[in-house]
Amino acid sequence: MRGDPTVAGVLLAAGDSHRFGERDKLLATLDGEPLVRHPARTLVEADIGSTAAVVGPESPAVADALAGVGLAVVENPDAAAGQATSVRCGVRWARDRADAVVFALGDMPRVDPGTVDRLVAAYRAGRGSALAAGYDGQRGNPVLFDGRHFDALAAVEGDRGGRAVFEGADDAAVVETGDPGVRTDVDTPADLAALRE
Repeated sequence: MRGDPTVAGVLLAAGDSHRFGERDKLLATLDGEPLVRHPARTLVEADIGSTAAVVGPESPAVADALAGVGLAVVENPDAAAGQATSVRCGVRWARDRADAVVFALGDMPRVDPGTVDRLVAAYRAGRGSALAAGYDGQRGNPVLFDGRHFDALAAVEGDRGGRAVFEGADDAAVVETGDPGVRTDVDTPADLAALRE
């Protein structure tokens, strides 16, 4: 494998929060700040290169909530059509910046920056071209994809993100992280309440 390939980070933060109710869950408060700032900071604090957040046009407040974190903001005008459109925007942004990209989710606030570093280290060590963070034997997020998968990611449709691309990679692997945050997302107000306890 070539020496020290570059890795960019993309935060998918353009979802519609339909299971959360009337409010945008990414703007709900956790530990005194908007939920979306937590995973954004995880990427920024990890040992990777350029980082961007993909946001939807219907919620400019999400972009506002990310001000000062230190990442670029990419608007996805087609966000309502599903997560695949945000993955496509992220790939388009990352393609000329890095050899690989780590996709993180805006509703997963407890992922440790060291977990991203473990994924990147595994990638640079040749563990695979598609790597998912794991905890206790189960696959979670974030997920890293080598550039060889960019075209396939850009062609994904619907609301499944890059799962099909990961599952179709012949050298995909789950990297055990010891981080329960890779399996902890916020879909409902009850999920958020549990994190506040």
